[in-house]
Amino acid sequence: MPVLNRIADFADQMTEWRRHLHQHPELGFDCHQTAAFVADRLRDFGVDEIHEGIGRTGVVGIIRGRGEGPTIGLRADMDALPMTETTGAPWASTVPGRMHACGHDGHTTMLLGAAKYLAETRNFAGRVALIFQPAEENGGGGDAMVRDGLMDRFDIARVFAMHNNPGQAMGSFQTTPGPIMAAVDTFEIHVQGRGGHGAMPHLTADPIVAAVAIVGAIQTISSRNHHTADDLALSVTQIHTGSADNIVPDTAYICGTVRTFAPHVRDMVRRRMTQICDGQGAAYDVAVRLEYQQGYPATVNDPDQTAFAVSVAQEIAGTGGVHPDAGREMGAEDFSYMLNARPGCYLFLGQGDSAGVHHPAYDFNDAIAPIGASFFARLVERAQPASL
Repeated sequence: MPVLNRIADFADQMTEWRRHLHQHPELGFDCHQTAAFVADRLRDFGVDEIHEGIGRTGVVGIIRGRGEGPTIGLRADMDALPMTETTGAPWASTVPGRMHACGHDGHTTMLLGAAKYLAETRNFAGRVALIFQPAEENGGGGDAMVRDGLMDRFDIARVFAMHNNPGQAMGSFQTTPGPIMAAVDTFEIHVQGRGGHGAMPHLTADPIVAAVAIVGAIQTISSRNHHTADDLALSVTQIHTGSADNIVPDTAYICGTVRTFAPHVRDMVRRRMTQICDGQGAAYDVAVRLEYQQGYPATVNDPDQTAFAVSVAQEIAGTGGVHPDAGREMGAEDFSYMLNARPGCYLFLGQGDSAGVHHPAYDFNDAIAPIGASFFARLVERAQPASL
């Protein structure tokens, strides 16, 4: 597996960076210490420009190559999750109730490794924009950075990112052209009835009966309102109501998630959910309020940029170590906002056997950091060859 020699030389240093970040996790947009650590490292590397506070706490580093050319963007996310770590590792989180359970510490480290190499060698034309993004897990930091002028301000022509993937062979790559991750929406349904004594239900407007009917009707959206070829996941994940066995409550609460790829499917789900809530409210003589929030859009890879990224990945992992049409999944990713603004590609890098992401026993595999850094570096060199 051809890790670039210079990156292999400082692999131990990359491990130190990653474990430092792992010990000091930050949430959402509150990535102040992480952003400062990133900016300090970029200064140490001799990066030409360092821009802080993009999208609130995002950092963008610019490295100029040899000769004129476009700007290629490389993105890593920085935020952690509100979870308690159970790894027992010497470098475990030192912040109660927070941990890097998705490997963003590793993603940041891979991009720092690529930055160190590219700043030393500059074997490319044009510029590379190193994008360190907050709030991927919750808050839409990718959207915030784009709205803050990321693409136009730094004249980024195309953009790439990757995510570690537990259970995938270590050091292998997976991607797919077109949609690779779903759009994610959330819904909350508030049912207002009229409570009373459980022995006298005729005097009540029972929100529980209405809530159960709403949940059952919602399931027909997947089974009866959409074409089976269009991927759709609609899950009710919470129902809260009631306080005692002999009390009909006043209210019920339902919430859940919707995952789609096609905009027309996304719109259909919202329309049908509105109709169901209105109809069931009338049927059960209760007031029903639907709060439907559209979240991250679908993550859609540009076919040409995906083919290019696959060719570079094959240099790193070999033809057998790259799966160029691995299919799509129902998870969501706010790199989608950057791909909506510029063509590019999102890939998965195999973590090997480990606990899954968002699990309290998860830990990033430091052995793959030099592989990811090598991919990022080679991507730049192949995309924008240095002038002779």
